[in-house]
Amino acid sequence: MPHENKPTVPQAVIVMGVSGCGKSSVGAALADRLRLPFIEGDVLHPETNVAKMAAGTPLTDEDRWPWLTVIGERMADALERGEGIVVSCSALKKIYRDHLRAATGDRLTFVYLEGSRDLLGRRMGARTGHFMPLGLLDSQLATLEVPTGEPGVVTVSIDQPVEGIVADALAGLKTEA
Repeated sequence: MPHENKPTVPQAVIVMGVSGCGKSSVGAALADRLRLPFIEGDVLHPETNVAKMAAGTPLTDEDRWPWLTVIGERMADALERGEGIVVSCSALKKIYRDHLRAATGDRLTFVYLEGSRDLLGRRMGARTGHFMPLGLLDSQLATLEVPTGEPGVVTVSIDQPVEGIVADALAGLKTEA
């Protein structure tokens, strides 16, 4: 796959959405195409959060704030070094996205991966080795505040192969730039 030109102004991109939408796969492929580092946001969760989710217990805002702060700090550090970065992060609520925008000085674009409950459920049911059980999908969908209409959001349908999702994300990012 050809690499896109590296952005002249460093950018932070969060690939967001509920569990099962493909944040990790799309984020890694998008980072590769943009020639930017990629951070899998789930690895930044404290062990208590991972254990809670693995047990089928939804996270609370109090659980998420420290995690979101670490993600914001990682993005801000990259931007301060003059580097761009791509991070996968559910960013389910507007208040979370606003927190992350503030951390980056509003130098952040979200790629929202949108899909139907049925498609998300099938994807979650098919994957192995992930701590997030299928039972938490409905709580994530209930928590999700769809970012449609917010500035700096590119919405991409996940009802296509990863390559198509990444192509649509790249096209949207160019429009947002």
